[in-house]
Amino acid sequence: MVYIFLAEGFEAIETITPLDMLIRAGVEVNTISISDEFLVKSSQGIPVEADDLFENTDFSDAEMFILPGGQPGSTNLGKHKGLEALLREAMEKNLPVAAICAAPTVLGKHGLLKGRKATCYPGCEGELKGAEYTGAFVQKDGNLITACGPAAAVEFSKAIISLLCGDEVTASVCEKMQFGRA
Repeated sequence: MVYIFLAEGFEAIETITPLDMLIRAGVEVNTISISDEFLVKSSQGIPVEADDLFENTDFSDAEMFILPGGQPGSTNLGKHKGLEALLREAMEKNLPVAAICAAPTVLGKHGLLKGRKATCYPGCEGELKGAEYTGAFVQKDGNLITACGPAAAVEFSKAIISLLCGDEVTASVCEKMQFGRA
């Protein structure tokens, strides 16, 4: 199971694009609200109903955790103690983690990027404590995938699918979605 975490003020495209593309790849995905409400609003005011609440979820079947960016969504993710502990355990166990836009700062804030290559939204790089900031559109470093912002949502999603399912599945999803047409 892949878990995407929703915090008030998340970036919509950075949430819906991976969710959509992972489902097309046949990956089971759950969206998890870190608040006590199922309905979470994006930074654009778009309401999204989460599949479950953090406090009700057993993450023992996790294959990957995804952190969408946006503000104040990323800040809100960074304040959640339960999520911090979950991410710390995931990184220690080498479980894949993906973060886009300002969300890599959540990992940096908690010291989870030490010695890793990472990228993020321009201007947030100072918060990637211990990371080698690359400035890449999408950066993969082992089990860690980071991306720079909303425009990278598709490439971020493709990198996630490639890591979880392989390049053939990624190519199939992209073909069915009509990527590469002139």
